[in-house]
Amino acid sequence: MPSLPATAPAPSIDAVQGTTEEAVTRVIALFENLSPADVARIGQFYAGDARFKDPFNDVRGVPAIQQIFAHMFVALESPRFIVTGRVVQGHQCFLTWDFVFAFKSFHKGVTQTVRGASHLVLDGQGLVSLHRDYWDAAEELYEKLPVVSALMRWLKKRANS
Repeated sequence: MPSLPATAPAPSIDAVQGTTEEAVTRVIALFENLSPADVARIGQFYAGDARFKDPFNDVRGVPAIQQIFAHMFVALESPRFIVTGRVVQGHQCFLTWDFVFAFKSFHKGVTQTVRGASHLVLDGQGLVSLHRDYWDAAEELYEKLPVVSALMRWLKKRANS
């Protein structure tokens, strides 16, 4: 009777956690140092069919994700991310961050900060397969825009009365 091939033991939880921690550290380094030239390298960190979702976008695939970050550098002055916290469990993590930038078309030179969080799911190769950003577009962005800010303050006042 032929013997069955030996199967490799499943990786331990600690091994998965260590691999995910390393991948998350790489992704954090990418975003904290992101430049227009780095946008072309996003495919080294994201799976080919990765999904990215935030309050304004819901796209799939590296080219679409690259387009979002390329547009960020066109639309904003000196955009950068500062990761302020991380929780890693299994093949996923939750990051909190500050997004610091200045508008190019108004309030020029005035530093703006959006606070938010990202849920990342990594595949078996440590590549991001899901990137979901959570942040309050009303409070963190609309209230900072001329004209819209007055409307947002009025709406907030009405909602709270």
